[in-house]
Amino acid sequence: MFKPASVLIKSDEEIELMRASNMLVSRTLALVAGSIKPGVTGLFLDRLAEDFIRSHSARPAFKGFNGFPGSLCLSVNAQVVHGIPSDYALQPGDVISVDCGVELKGFYGDCAFTFALQGTSSEVLHLLSVTRTSLKLGVEQVEPGNRIGDISQAIQDYTERKHGYGVVRELVGHGIGRNLHEPPEVPNFGRRGQGPILKKGMAIAIEPMINMGSRHVKMLHDGWTIVTRDLKPSAHFEHSVALNSQGRTVLSDHSLVDEAIKNNPEVLDIPELS
Repeated sequence: MFKPASVLIKSDEEIELMRASNMLVSRTLALVAGSIKPGVTGLFLDRLAEDFIRSHSARPAFKGFNGFPGSLCLSVNAQVVHGIPSDYALQPGDVISVDCGVELKGFYGDCAFTFALQGTSSEVLHLLSVTRTSLKLGVEQVEPGNRIGDISQAIQDYTERKHGYGVVRELVGHGIGRNLHEPPEVPNFGRRGQGPILKKGMAIAIEPMINMGSRHVKMLHDGWTIVTRDLKPSAHFEHSVALNSQGRTVLSDHSLVDEAIKNNPEVLDIPELS
């Protein structure tokens, strides 16, 4: 009989090493946030991030992962995730998901943020705010004794059932630690009370991927980039979260990104909704 892979439990000391990895990811995203503007290419942002990561004695976790060519996943407009950095120059009104991972001292960090350039419509900005808020609601379910399905339903209820957006089914969050992807999977759809029990020492990456229209997606011929089938915009936000002796701890930090956005007049603020 098939048995699901075991969840890898971390000590408080290991979780602190993960915090350092995730803070470097967050600082990298903040650096990128300060550089986004019309005319900037994905290749420029990717080089900027890689140089910064390596200057801190860390390794870009995505580069070379199963053959992925970039240090960042850069997904523009209808691209959901896993976009390959290219020479496409950003345009006013574009939205771009920036997903970053690093390995530092044997532990991984993983975090993502979707940016909106000046000129983005109010409808798309609402999608981004709803997606970001759903991440917050999912993170709030990370408590000892809760289940993965509690996270999944919180995200689905808010994005799909309340706001009518499409929740991607084919891609999910994941455990994280000494490996970039570990058990358990963390879907953005599901039922409360289902799935693995959350317990001390677990670390997971929660990453809502929410579409403006249909939930359906497809992969482009490059073998990586996932796009919406209806070519409507998508949003993606991610935190790495752990349970240590003090309870829930969010290892990544979007406030660094928010601060960088405030100092970049080309990028719009994406507030959480009340």
